Amino acid sequence: MSTLHPAIEQAQALIELERYDQALGLLGRRLAEDPGDVHAWVKIGYCHLNTDRPGQAMEAADEALKLAPEDYGVLRLRAQAMVRDNGWLKVQPILRELIRIAPHDPFAYAMLADAVWRAALVRYAKETGAAQVSAGTIDRLSGEAAELAMEALRLGPEDIYAHEIAHRIASAAGNGTVADQLDEAILRIDPTHAEALARRTKKAAQAPGVGATEAAGLYADALAAEPNSPAMRRELDHATYRLLRGTRWLALLCVGLAGVMIDLFPTEGEVARELPVTVGQRLWCLVVMAAIWAFGAWRRYRRLRSGIQLNVRSLIRRGRWARVVVAQAAWAMMCALLITQIPWTDRLVPGILFWAGLAPTLATVWFDRKKAR
Repeated sequence: MSTLHPAIEQAQALIELERYDQALGLLGRRLAEDPGDVHAWVKIGYCHLNTDRPGQAMEAADEALKLAPEDYGVLRLRAQAMVRDNGWLKVQPILRELIRIAPHDPFAYAMLADAVWRAALVRYAKETGAAQVSAGTIDRLSGEAAELAMEALRLGPEDIYAHEIAHRIASAAGNGTVADQLDEAILRIDPTHAEALARRTKKAAQAPGVGATEAAGLYADALAAEPNSPAMRRELDHATYRLLRGTRWLALLCVGLAGVMIDLFPTEGEVARELPVTVGQRLWCLVVMAAIWAFGAWRRYRRLRSGIQLNVRSLIRRGRWARVVVAQAAWAMMCALLITQIPWTDRLVPGILFWAGLAPTLATVWFDRKKAR
């Protein structure tokens, strides 16, 4: 192995620190001294690639290919630059050459599996004109790609990229068991892998019988392992919203209790309760409502971990529908309190308050039911 020039080593250190402009300046001076330094061209290519300039990265790779057409690093840079520039359908020859030069490289097999898989799907879509492809068809089209992915896993059992490609193919083909096994393998290698962690947590949170509180806890645990996961933050917000939705049902229960207290809907043949309702009955109804909220909301909220409590308050500030839910619960409770705590002598106004508290809230529960799924 040839010794790297000190300038190349310094440039690599700058690249690792993400100081790409300084690295480019250093590499430019190195090429002015020696235009044939292949390593300098490769490092320049990665500087462009890491700053989202794949076209310039390909230009650097092409210059390096003129000097060393069979160099592993040069071919790998060219392949990466091509796919970043939407060249998945053209990259196979480069990857097959990479495998010829480095037959034991899991990266080359994994990227070739991805390229072959994408090409098979595009070719099928063009031939059939299908806008969507079923999982069974994808499974049938994924034969060669799946074999390449398995070879990548064999060569690199600890390679995250190989596992990611194998998971993508298995998941699209409907092989849920294999996909779950690959997620477990990914998390064994990297416990903070954002996508695998999000998939596993979402599956656990959406399992039958898992309530909003437990789901919020699962997402909070996932965020503790990977705090920068936007997917987990969205799912935690969703679970928190489901918790807030429950407060409306508590308020509606109180409205129903208020209607029963003043006997808004007397049974046919029975004499309606005499109004106004006694102070003792009104106070008893108030105690029951307090118990409903204490056991239905306050007790649950107090048992939530502090992070979820903070997210409840944060979501109310950030989310329009979260504020709507809280406002509707408050409105329904206000109607219930007005019905039960004022000594009405006629049922007309309490009846209006009953329907004012009940109907809009029930209508909105039906309207936003998809948000709880």
